[in-house]
Amino acid sequence: MPEGHTVHRIARDHSRLIAGRPLHVSSPQGRFEVDAARVDGAVLDRIEAYGKHLFYWWSTGEIGHVHLGLFGKFRVTRGDAPEPTGALRMRLTTADAGDPVTIDLRGPTACTVAPPDERAAIVARLGPDPLRRDADPQRMVDRMTRSSKAMGVLLLDQAVIAGLGNIYRAEILFVHGIHPERPGTRCTATEAAEIWSTSVEMLRAGVKANRIVTVDRDEIGWPRGRRIPRDEATYVYQRDRCVRCGDEIRTLDVANRTCYYCPTDQPR
Repeated sequence: MPEGHTVHRIARDHSRLIAGRPLHVSSPQGRFEVDAARVDGAVLDRIEAYGKHLFYWWSTGEIGHVHLGLFGKFRVTRGDAPEPTGALRMRLTTADAGDPVTIDLRGPTACTVAPPDERAAIVARLGPDPLRRDADPQRMVDRMTRSSKAMGVLLLDQAVIAGLGNIYRAEILFVHGIHPERPGTRCTATEAAEIWSTSVEMLRAGVKANRIVTVDRDEIGWPRGRRIPRDEATYVYQRDRCVRCGDEIRTLDVANRTCYYCPTDQPR
């Protein structure tokens, strides 16, 4: 499932291509056909990212909602639109003169168009998003430090903090030396605030690079000017040995996901 930096990057990149333009909206697959007809030909005012959710603000006053889930993927085509094939849920095609753009969506968990109160209901269930300027980090701090759930559970709970996934969870816990099973109630407000700051830093770096890179290149001895390869871009996630102490990386099943940690740097 894409993590928050990917969703924000999609909102940014797609907005540059199609926001402010009238669009043909269709559903070649048919599952989105009724909702597509409600905004077909309307102008897309903007695309908003919140956590792992995308919201499409239409000139009709309605708001589209997309959650990619495990299998959702976009494909962007510049120029003539390709012939639609397979399970194509939503197609957005520019309807004005100029640079033609087509954006296809396949396999999302959610793809709907609804009144604004539907967006409000979704956002109300989410915790603050580290990539949003209107985020209130105190909400995360309060929920985290008052919960007896494991920290490895809380960082994946979108009602606590929106946008983090399995990779960021492992990396953030490692950076702060927190065992994945430590209860939230055993984290201080200061620790929780520091976790928020690290989340902001890592996610912003992910948006900029369009990939997850959580390591400090100086710490791992990677030369500046050279791209850090994927298998060197994390501290513990899918690593065999800890880059700091050399201990064997261990795994735990936390919140039904495999969580990587270092037993030396993240003692129980």
